[in-house]
Amino acid sequence: MPGEIIPGYTTVEYQLPTRHAAPQVFIFVVDTVMIAEELEALKASLIMALSLIPEDALVGLITFGASVNLYELAHTDFVKSHIIKGNREVTTQTVQELLGVLGRKRGQGGATNPTTRFLLPRGECEFHMSTILEELEPDSWPVALGQRGMRSTGAALGTATSLLEIGATMSSARLMLFTGGPCTIGEGAVATLNLEERMRQHVELQNGTAPLFDRADKYYDSIAKRLSKNGHACDVFACALDQLGLLEMRHLVEKSGGTLVNHEGFRGGVQGDVFTSTLLKMFEPDANGGIPMGSKSSLEAITSREFKVCGAIGPITSKNEKGDQISEMEIGIGGTKSWQLSALDEATTVAFYFEIVNQGNAPIQDGKMLHIQLLSHYQHATLGTRLRVTTLSRAWADSNNIEALSRGFDQEAAAVLTSRMVAYRAQTEEVFDIMRWMDRMLIRLCAKFGTYNRDDPSSFHLSQHFSIFPQFMFHLRRSQFLQVFNSSPDETVYFRYHLLRQTVAAGLLMIQPTLICYSLSGPPAPVLLDNTSMQPDRILMLDSFFWITLWVGETIAAWRNEGYHEMEGYENVKELLSEPKKELAIWMKGRSPAPRVIETDQHKSQARFLLAKLNPSVTHMNAGANAYGSGGGANELVYTDDVSLQVFLQHLAKLAVQGQ
Repeated sequence: MPGEIIPGYTTVEYQLPTRHAAPQVFIFVVDTVMIAEELEALKASLIMALSLIPEDALVGLITFGASVNLYELAHTDFVKSHIIKGNREVTTQTVQELLGVLGRKRGQGGATNPTTRFLLPRGECEFHMSTILEELEPDSWPVALGQRGMRSTGAALGTATSLLEIGATMSSARLMLFTGGPCTIGEGAVATLNLEERMRQHVELQNGTAPLFDRADKYYDSIAKRLSKNGHACDVFACALDQLGLLEMRHLVEKSGGTLVNHEGFRGGVQGDVFTSTLLKMFEPDANGGIPMGSKSSLEAITSREFKVCGAIGPITSKNEKGDQISEMEIGIGGTKSWQLSALDEATTVAFYFEIVNQGNAPIQDGKMLHIQLLSHYQHATLGTRLRVTTLSRAWADSNNIEALSRGFDQEAAAVLTSRMVAYRAQTEEVFDIMRWMDRMLIRLCAKFGTYNRDDPSSFHLSQHFSIFPQFMFHLRRSQFLQVFNSSPDETVYFRYHLLRQTVAAGLLMIQPTLICYSLSGPPAPVLLDNTSMQPDRILMLDSFFWITLWVGETIAAWRNEGYHEMEGYENVKELLSEPKKELAIWMKGRSPAPRVIETDQHKSQARFLLAKLNPSVTHMNAGANAYGSGGGANELVYTDDVSLQVFLQHLAKLAVQGQ
């Protein structure tokens, strides 16, 4: 079936014959070490999600606290579960012994499959599983004063992974973890029981003084490799006010392409119901009536002889397939021409990086067409196995042909590709070194493609093909992907993971958010991402992907507090206050993960979420010269030593005109 065709870019999708139509598998792994209100909210969301799963899909249930409970859903007359000690190492052999099938061949179908007691079609066990969920109570193991609850997350994940290895190797499966705190006992423990011993922070990780990190990181990585080997995915829904080990558990989603949610609670809160909205969005049917999920996918890159594959960045694992077209320079996950994705959805994207080489003796001629082909196999939830072939062709231009190279430069895509490289490298390298690399790269680009008189910064100019790329780099330098001093390790993992898997449009929002202004003087309009836009007679709405901030200027906030919007004759004020919320509902629709919503007034503490993203053009250092903005009201001062975008561009121009 042909897809969208544009010059130099063609996508064709084919339906492939499917030999084995194995049902989908969903295993809920539920944490019960939480307060009753949180558990009640979690149970209600899980029951709603269960009803949206296709009737023929297999479902299973595991709960954990101080011990792990594996439920037999085939027993509908009463609740029957197998209990595994939380401090015990759980392997596939352990679960086989528990099921009494040690030595039986894995993956046997029909009634001989031992997992049929635990994995049943949703249509057959929905009522019984819903009853079990409704009757769940917080873990009864006593928690001493000054201690954390006993939570065996690692053992629960090991049990679920082993269950899939025994009876669902041919199926596409999702292991869905719902946890409200850190693992404290058994394999995978990321915190001790003593509350006085805080969890690791960035400084402990940098100094190598986090005693539990290495072992837990290695354990969750081993679980992730077992899942990805069979094409199974893991979704992690982590809802707690404190850290709970996302840094160590990141391998579970990074190697499988699963969903990752990090919020303050399963009940939602003042910043919106992020968890439930994201969970239910996963199971919304598409135009074909099925869940829009792909599984067991593989990607392969085929290039003409002028290209070599450096690597790819995304929620993928290497298939270690060698070839002549593999570059020695690795970017992201390299050393292969093929990768695996256990799960993908409509927003899943992978960034590919290539090296241009000249393997022949003669130089490449201008205008010669060079080709890259990307092959992706995946199993659609309802349409069977699909093959998508994407072919790109581009005309070669010599490095001295500045005009031709400029026309082919997509600065938005380049910004996201650069940000992915930066976020991927930041996992293992020093941020200072990465920022130096960014600066050198940007200076070389501006020196190459800018027009200027040597040693004259005032003459520097970038064409429209490059004009906003330095602006993206300025905001990337200040973003939460590099500046981690105000984020926990768990939050940093959450931010970076979504940057590495979301679309270009979403990536641009993360780097440089959009800012919309609402006022009585005109219709809603985008305004500069600058603190001069913060005027008392305005309402601003900032979309930074992870959160949407609705900011109300102090004048309008005073009108609202006095109730003007409810008085006759002030319909315009009522419309001004309601219009941003209507737009907010439109922005929220279809977003996954659902963004947090922060509503605040000028000079309130929550206004920091807006201030942190704005260009500090007016600070306490230069307020005397620019005390008032174009709107006539006093600007919102930013107390910072960071340079503004204007100063950044001035320094960039000064360095670029000095030549190579």
